This record gives sequence, C-alpha cells and structure tokens, in this order.
Amino acid sequence: MVATDAISVASRRSRYKLNKVAIGCFAVIIAWTLVAIFAPLIVHYPIGKIVDSNYFGPISRNFWMGTDYLGRDMFSRIMMGARFTVGISLIAVLIACFNGVVLGMMAAVIGGWFDTIVSRLMDALISIPSKLFGLVVVAGAGSSLQVLVFTLAVIYTPGSYRFARAFAVNINTMDYITVARARGERLGYIIRSEILPNILAPVLADFGLRFVYIVLLLSGLSFLGVGVQPPNADWGALVRENLDGLSFGAPAVMFPSLAIATLTISVNLLIDNLPQKIRDRSE
Repeated sequence: MVATDAISVASRRSRYKLNKVAIGCFAVIIAWTLVAIFAPLIVHYPIGKIVDSNYFGPISRNFWMGTDYLGRDMFSRIMMGARFTVGISLIAVLIACFNGVVLGMMAAVIGGWFDTIVSRLMDALISIPSKLFGLVVVAGAGSSLQVLVFTLAVIYTPGSYRFARAFAVNINTMDYITVARARGERLGYIIRSEILPNILAPVLADFGLRFVYIVLLLSGLSFLGVGVQPPNADWGALVRENLDGLSFGAPAVMFPSLAIATLTISVNLLIDNLPQKIRDRSE
C-alpha cells in the first residue's frame, strides 16, 4: 500500500515536471528577456555610432558579431534590437490575449445579441490578411511604437477571442455554472472564479503561440520597411538593412536571423514540451 502511494505521488509529480528540452528552451527565453531588459548595460557602442571604416566587417575581438553596412557594431545593435522585438511583441500579445479572452468569456456567458455582434466583428477582422492590415494601418498612421503595438494587438485579438470563446462555451454548460447562476452569482464572479481557472492552461499555450506569430509579423513589417525606424531597429529591420551583405556571408545578416529563430523556436518547443498535466487540461 505504501509502495503504491509512493508510485502515485511520483507519477503526479512527473506530470508537472519540465523535460530537458523544455528547460533548455525556457533558459533561452529567459536569456533573451534579460538581454532586452539590460541591453544598455551590455552594449559596447551606441546603437547608431559608426565604429569601423569597413562595412560588413568580420567577427573580431572588438566586434563580436561583425559590423553592418555602415560600419556599426552588430553586437550592440542586436542586443538593443531585442528590446524592440521582445518588448513590442510582449506588450502586443498581452493586450491581444487580455482583450480576446475577456471578450470571449463574456460572449460565452452572456450569449444572445452580445455574442452575435462581437463574433461578427471579430470574424470581419480575422478575414483581413494580417500583413496587409499591418501595412495599411502603419503606412497611414505612421510607424511609431504605439501604432505598431496597437496594430499587432488588433490583428491578433480575434484569434484569441475565438480560442477563448470556444473553451468558455463548453465550460458554460457545466453543472457548476448552473449552480452558480442559481445562487445568484454575478457575471464577473462566474467569469473570474468559474470559467477562467478552467481555461487558463490552454489560454497560456495560446499566449505563447501568438507571441511567436507577433514576433514574426513584426519582423516581417520591419523587413518591408514599415516597422521600427532607424537609427533604432528590431531584428527584422537588421536583416533587411544588411541583406546586401548576404552574398559576402556577412555576420550582419546571419546573427539577427539566428536571434529570431532561437526565440521563436524556443517558445514553440516550450509549448510542445509543457508538463503532461497542463497538456491534458488543454485538450
């Protein structure tokens, strides 16, 4: 009996443990987050300062990631670029998921005309190609950081809404929701205490995926020239402005591309390797 209990406890613990892949990916994500926070303390040179007479310079003791098309230090620009890529993407995904999840739960609980109006509005937004929508808004309103955050948040709110609503509709039919209504509980209590805890695991997984989508869309907009503007640059802008050095095998093109890849792949692999218990709740 004791042995059976010990096995049961060990099995429950293992369902919450991160495997080695997840731990490694989590470490990469934390590393890039710390770089984004402490970038001004890490950089060797000011982000816009020309420090080398050679363009597309090689890796050296003074320039750990070479220099760009103007002779600026790529290590400093990539470290500072992490602030824009990670910062803008994180703020945008927080806004998008918060709005989408709250509206999705409200639509599921209230139903009726509110559900119909909000769902049709979200369907209209999600039908517009994301890159085209971003290009039109940013080209018309300018490419300030506030406009970029707003645009990215609007683009990915409908997807988060539909995801949260689908789960909330199923939860809303459960007996304990009926009991809560019979007790006279208010809408806020039902959403906060009954529905949200039961959809939190899949919502967090969706949060990670949407963060990846926003990073890639932001990089794409910057690659097209309507993202973060010079002398500042996110990783997508660094790839675009140094693309002519690709034929030379310049580190100025390869390192920002690797930065985008390591962040997005790490988030994807972390989601794929979430503890078994969390995956079970999200299915």
